[in-house]
Amino acid sequence: MADGLPAQTGQSLLFLTDEQLRKGIEAMFFAYRGFTADPDRILAEKSYGRAHHRAIHFIHRSPGTTVNNLLSILGVTKQSLNRVLRTLIDDGLVASSVGKKDKRERHLHLTPTGAALERELSNAQRDRMRSAYRAAGPVAVAGFRQVLEAMMDEETRHHYEAMKERAE
Repeated sequence: MADGLPAQTGQSLLFLTDEQLRKGIEAMFFAYRGFTADPDRILAEKSYGRAHHRAIHFIHRSPGTTVNNLLSILGVTKQSLNRVLRTLIDDGLVASSVGKKDKRERHLHLTPTGAALERELSNAQRDRMRSAYRAAGPVAVAGFRQVLEAMMDEETRHHYEAMKERAE
């Protein structure tokens, strides 16, 4: 029995106690804290926060994405995103261009400086994730991904699936 969770599979997992679920929730909170710790330190040196990191990450994953698409992916207000984008554009990390088909659209790309920051942030997270995946093993990694995917709501899953397709 690890962390209060019996070594069971199948149907028995459908009947987790509230205490077992609470432990899972707490593990998620602390894992997220660890997952964001290294990027947070890098971002703090540059006076940026997690909102900047998320924008940089998804602009990198979808070069040329529109502001509206980024709003949808991040699930934030236009005002909030505009503040973040204004900073990233002013600091030379993101370039914004007018759409060719629709002049009202703004397409976003990372500049070389933005791409370098994205690499630094992603490398820190990949190192932590690689280490955790190696320690847990392939079966646990597959199960972890299944749990994360099952927790996504429909709109989030749509964006996630689109990102997976681009990677393949």
